[in-house]
Amino acid sequence: MLFFTQCFGAVLDLIHLRFQHYKAKRVFSAAGQLVCVVNPRHSLKYASDGCAVSQTPVDPNSHCQCQEVVYDPQLTSCTCPLFSCKWDGHLEVVVSHLRQTHRIRVLHGAEIVFLATDVHLPAPVDWIVMHACLGHHFLLVLRKQEKYEGHPQFFATMMLIGTPTQADTFTYKLELNRNQRRLTWEAAPRSVLDCVDSVITAGDCLVLNASLAQLFSDNGNLSITIAITASDAHAVEPDM
Repeated sequence: MLFFTQCFGAVLDLIHLRFQHYKAKRVFSAAGQLVCVVNPRHSLKYASDGCAVSQTPVDPNSHCQCQEVVYDPQLTSCTCPLFSCKWDGHLEVVVSHLRQTHRIRVLHGAEIVFLATDVHLPAPVDWIVMHACLGHHFLLVLRKQEKYEGHPQFFATMMLIGTPTQADTFTYKLELNRNQRRLTWEAAPRSVLDCVDSVITAGDCLVLNASLAQLFSDNGNLSITIAITASDAHAVEPDM
């Protein structure tokens, strides 16, 4: 009798788990989109670093006080907003650097759902993922930081890992949709050569205050639907 009771209980548990799985699968299938859960990451970058151009100090004892800094326009600095990384290299290897050194995930598909968890955490904090589609890679950054003390804001932007000319051939759309409310931001992505920090500082992105973010969040999670389209038939090239 005890064995029968245990087996019957196990069957009920299995039925319950399968029902929960079915409900989750039905929700995601109805949307027809890939859902990516992105956990928050605290930035280790010093606030004073930003995108400032470093300068080589001049030795006062040297014979020549003028030093010419040789700049290679083909090179770009590390585009990861989390670290003060001194790496630089060609655009073609930026994706590999972000994946291997900074462990940034890559999602594939023209339309995905970016699910940022624990948005209630105190600022500053970032949610970052790479989005691969249409032959290119894009860097999606959601950042929570204080405009001034006690007033946090959320900034979401899409950066193309490519040149400004290439970025102009794409359009991205960020959409928040919950409880019969819908908020959409649509624009051309910026090139990573423009620097994520500068774009956020200028406010050239989706900006939410804490109250608005609360309206669209669910149990501390913020869901953002991302869609990218090519506005030029020649925009699609092999992945870097």
